[in-house]
Amino acid sequence: MKCDTIAALATPPGRGGIGVLRISGPEVAKIATGVLGTLPPPRQAVVRAFRDADGHVLDTGLALYFQGPASFTGEDVLELHGHGGPVVLDLVLGRVLELGARAARPGEFTERAFLNGKLDLTQAEAVADLIDADSPQSARAAMRSLQGAFSQAVQALSERLTELRVYVEAALDFPEEEIDFLADSAVAARLDELDRALCAVQDQAREGVRLREGLQVVLCGPPNAGKSTLLNRLSGEALAITSPVPGTTRDVLRADLQLAGCAVRLLDTAGLRRSRDPVEREGVRRAEAAIADADVVVWLLDATCGEEAAVAPRVTPGAHLIRVWNKTDLAAPPREALRPEDLCLSAHTGAGVEALVEALRSRAVGNTPQTGVFLARRRHLDALERARRALVRARGALELGPELAAEELRLAQHALGEITGAVTTEDLLGRIFSSFCIGK
Repeated sequence: MKCDTIAALATPPGRGGIGVLRISGPEVAKIATGVLGTLPPPRQAVVRAFRDADGHVLDTGLALYFQGPASFTGEDVLELHGHGGPVVLDLVLGRVLELGARAARPGEFTERAFLNGKLDLTQAEAVADLIDADSPQSARAAMRSLQGAFSQAVQALSERLTELRVYVEAALDFPEEEIDFLADSAVAARLDELDRALCAVQDQAREGVRLREGLQVVLCGPPNAGKSTLLNRLSGEALAITSPVPGTTRDVLRADLQLAGCAVRLLDTAGLRRSRDPVEREGVRRAEAAIADADVVVWLLDATCGEEAAVAPRVTPGAHLIRVWNKTDLAAPPREALRPEDLCLSAHTGAGVEALVEALRSRAVGNTPQTGVFLARRRHLDALERARRALVRARGALELGPELAAEELRLAQHALGEITGAVTTEDLLGRIFSSFCIGK
């Protein structure tokens, strides 16, 4: 638990109508008296002058005092709402630091809310996700996570695991009672039910990750097929270097778009071919990794090269493959290789690109999660997968005795605890909250 007082601007840098300074910690009352003259009454907005050490007025604005634990962080909190000029805000912040506060780290206010039991870890992450939301759907899903929808689903799983662990470990703690553990089919049935429930939460979490990160669309194909030109065309910006020299793109380039209100993450990859160049080989490896994680793979073919280039990449189950013939301003696709579902376009002139945009838009709408989905992160998927593998192992261990089954159930519950923060490490907290903006 933190014992010092922190301060930071809660509004973005630059000029604005209002600038908000947030202070949290045990020295709030002293700092408020030093800046305002008196401590404002709790939970009331009052007009006050913000003064320096000599009593000169730095600014005038609203002051709000939240007495802990009835505050966002669980500590005493003071918010100063003044004019949004960077100079005047720096002067007020400097006065607050002079009175004993220190500058807050990124995400430290939310971290304190977590450490003081005001939020669990998924709710704390949802604060940052709500701020970063880039579509109406992701904003609504982030709010559901902030309100506890994901936490409640994980907690329900954990409670069912606890009930199972109590029964299984009874066979270890009271062997003299001769509990016929192996003959009790109810344990296996309850494990199977719990596995199905966990799989349902996994499916929701995958949708939440897709919504948070956007529909992953990967542009791939042979070298010089025009992938980078298409990326620039779709994004409306010159993001990628284009050249007639094959192999120009060596790394994965990204552009974030909005299609039908859904976030789409467009990835341009290195041309797929065998190469002795170690840098190009690494580019191909990264391209293959991007394809493996894609929701949609746009397989770009060069109409001027003919059928020999028309070998589709392997995509993961559930991913959608769109075959696109490019450079149709220079040549028609070979008739024997053209399929009815193929798209034809010229990334250079823009002809036919709208058909691809419409195909992506339809896919984005089809992949938009339904109302009620919560936002999730990759670390949540990893923890859920580890919990499910432990359940599967526990199911197999029933034939061997309660000891192994009990240990696997403990591991499953430990993995679920990592999601909500019931089980945490300093490293995990550091990685999560370091991605927050300062002042939140």
